[in-house]
Amino acid sequence: MRERPPVTDWAADFDHLDPRWVEDPYPIWQELRDKCPVAHTERYMGVYFPTRYDDVRAVAYDTEHFSSRRIVVRENPPPRIPAPPITSDPPRHRADKSLLLPAFTPDAIKRHEPRARAICADLIERFAAKGGCDAAVDYAQEIPVRLVAHMLGLPEEEGDRFRKWIYEILVAGITEPAVMMRAIEETSAYFATEIEKRKRTPGDDIISYLAAARIDGEPLAPEHIIGSLRLLLVAGIDTTWSAIGSCFWHLARHPEDRRRLAAEPELIPTAVEEFLRAYAPVTMAREVVKATTINGCAFKEKQMVLLSFPAANRDPAMFPDPDRVVIDRAENRHAAFGLGIHRCIGSNLARMEITVALQEWLKRIPEFQLAPNAKVTWSEGTVRGPRKLPVVFG
Repeated sequence: MRERPPVTDWAADFDHLDPRWVEDPYPIWQELRDKCPVAHTERYMGVYFPTRYDDVRAVAYDTEHFSSRRIVVRENPPPRIPAPPITSDPPRHRADKSLLLPAFTPDAIKRHEPRARAICADLIERFAAKGGCDAAVDYAQEIPVRLVAHMLGLPEEEGDRFRKWIYEILVAGITEPAVMMRAIEETSAYFATEIEKRKRTPGDDIISYLAAARIDGEPLAPEHIIGSLRLLLVAGIDTTWSAIGSCFWHLARHPEDRRRLAAEPELIPTAVEEFLRAYAPVTMAREVVKATTINGCAFKEKQMVLLSFPAANRDPAMFPDPDRVVIDRAENRHAAFGLGIHRCIGSNLARMEITVALQEWLKRIPEFQLAPNAKVTWSEGTVRGPRKLPVVFG
């Protein structure tokens, strides 16, 4: 990513790709919460950044003034590329989302738990005796790649290809539209081929399901199926990989929490909710389609909003002591999976993957910490998680 002008005023000229924001955004967000609380920048053709839970919620629920047709802030927005249901606005949104919900109910996800456990066990077996690994590269990133591929009926070993597309769409594509469009074209061609295969020989997978699906008695347009599949591949992998990595980053640095979870595995689901609150990976975007005012801030038409669920989750007005990770936090109405009509349909899947990833690792490797002089690197863009996380065991 090319060098960018440094930020001198976060409130009036923020940049979510600034290295300081990428490395540790939480103090910046608290500064903005105290000062603004809605920041604005003329970068990226104009973007707002609300930092308080109530303001994020207000935008998320307001589908009259804020559209989901663009969900990533980019320097030069390409033509709108539908990825239903996440890019669908009412009234279309309900039908688009309802179509996918059956594949992500708690019961549907429970069917995939044995495969998730097998994936985790296989990955751990590869490095357990080596004394250490990169918990992001060797473990966190592999779990959702393999499981989502399994659910879509795609080869699990194609992870490198899928991760390349994710990087090009969600990171490089923010500032390099040609890279993003190339990835869109490649994924479109890839999925078009897979859809044709399922039409000839249907299987028990999501691609087959969508290829045969109907809305109001009509088959889905090819671009609808491809857009939904691209969404499931990109969002289903990158967000969960980031969340799993953040859990291990925390546990590598907090031995008291790590040892408690190893000794009390029944606490892991509660801890997962706290990790999701404290290290929520996803910031979405909305486009202002009708001017409005929220909390005294005027939102101008045609500009964008970075809807930061991670910032909302650190709001002291909503969460006591929000910057402290409390793995047995009793009340935890976090927004890690979003708010409003676009709340993530994959929340049951993500929770299962994160829980299983922690359970299987802590059974085998209860003691680990950051490697000496470890350089942890974080993702850029609107999905946050560690991309390099060297740890040593014992």
